[in-house]
Amino acid sequence: MSVLVVGSMAYDAVETPFDKREKSLGGSAMYFSTAAGYFTDVNLVAVVGDDFLHTDIAFLKEKRVNMDGLTTEKGSTFRWGGRYLENMVDRETLFTELGVFEAFKPVLPESYRNSDYIFLANIHPTLQGEVLKQVNQPKFVALDTMNFWITGTPNELAETLKMVDCLVVNDEEVKLLSGETSLFRGAKKIQAMGPQTLIIKKGEHGSILLHEDKYFSCPALPIEQVFDPTGAGDTFAGGFMGYLAMTDNIDADNLRRAICVGTAMASFCVEAFSADRTRALEEKDIKERLALLMDLGRVSTDNMWIV
Repeated sequence: MSVLVVGSMAYDAVETPFDKREKSLGGSAMYFSTAAGYFTDVNLVAVVGDDFLHTDIAFLKEKRVNMDGLTTEKGSTFRWGGRYLENMVDRETLFTELGVFEAFKPVLPESYRNSDYIFLANIHPTLQGEVLKQVNQPKFVALDTMNFWITGTPNELAETLKMVDCLVVNDEEVKLLSGETSLFRGAKKIQAMGPQTLIIKKGEHGSILLHEDKYFSCPALPIEQVFDPTGAGDTFAGGFMGYLAMTDNIDADNLRRAICVGTAMASFCVEAFSADRTRALEEKDIKERLALLMDLGRVSTDNMWIV
């Protein structure tokens, strides 16, 4: 089964307390595809400017990523610059230059329209909705959004949410979207808007999966030094959706397994700039990281007093 991703390709300027890089490959579609390509075929849709070096993404073709949906327009590629603070969680945006991404209107190649698994990365909700009008009965649609769209385009986002199966957000975005201070009450309210599966990202504290009326909490892997968190969320989504497409199974148990795969992939992403770490993985690396994650939280009840 194939997975379709619609998002951004970019060049990032990133500064952390450890190092900085003036120009590194970025964008939601790049991070997602790098991770998902380890598990399934990926159909990528994005736009770049005529300043973009296609040699920068040659590695994606080796990871089963179809580039027929990548268009090149006259102008500059989307650029973002940010600086992470000492805690490696908070960051400040130094600049955002949309370039050709500002006029991005995704059109799917005919060969993409039968994609079974769809990931709509963080773009305008109207564009996300337009993508869904171009696909033929997908099995599972996941959507990412952010506070900018939640507060700036609430009506458009509400319409698009009616068409998706899964929403990927952080805990603050849950509260903002639902208007509730309680995370779980807010999650239930969001389910009533459309998506019956909700993934709540909690950074170094892992993630929560709410599927219909069932909950699952996945811990984050203990990483001794987070080098660059940029793209971790999209890498997580790539692992999650890639695994679902590979197994072609969206029952509750497999969604839990997919969350673990996404968590493992994101743990690689933060260990280096851009996709430097994620792009060079071997299957054994992923399996070892997954085994480590599965060991977390396993507590023996031998000789334990249980009521």
